[in-house]
Amino acid sequence: MMKHIFNKGKDATKPIFLLLHGTGGNELDLLPLAGMIDDEASVLSVRGNVLENGMPRFFRRLAEGVFDEEDLLNRTKELNEFLDEAAVKYEFDRDNIIAIGYSNGANIAASLLFHYQNSLKGGILHHPMVPRRGIDLPDLTGKKVFIAAGTNDPICPPSESSELQSLLEIANAEVVLHWENYGHQLTRQEVEAAAEWYRKL
Repeated sequence: MMKHIFNKGKDATKPIFLLLHGTGGNELDLLPLAGMIDDEASVLSVRGNVLENGMPRFFRRLAEGVFDEEDLLNRTKELNEFLDEAAVKYEFDRDNIIAIGYSNGANIAASLLFHYQNSLKGGILHHPMVPRRGIDLPDLTGKKVFIAAGTNDPICPPSESSELQSLLEIANAEVVLHWENYGHQLTRQEVEAAAEWYRKL
């Protein structure tokens, strides 16, 4: 089991939000975001199992922007299996999970979509990068993804977000790419844009 919080929502028919923090964050970080997007949905917020200089992450990296691909694969599998276990333990619909991830958390959410066809119903990815290149993605027909990106993000170049959008769309996912003129920080505007997108699902 991964360290996590589960808060049962008021409405069991709503999606379950899988919250995935950025580097150095924890399972409490994104709870306010979930509340802004839908305060009646159940929330499963997870802490990354990897430590980088004492800071929790979801997978190792070799350098800024250079992922440890083997670890990424292992951690993505671990997270997907954790979701299977959590769905049984907390009795929620395994096919109704929407990931909300920021930075490193958004990357592992994207990796779930890249590697496991039925891992997520969709995702809200704040400042993600392309998790892996040169692989065939599963058929993501019916999956809906919202990507929030910064036009001058020093950590996640705009080209990464555009490439991620096109890779997901080639795999038949429906993707909305939302731009903010900020750097890598998570802005209230992009969360509000995500909430607006979510309300139309």
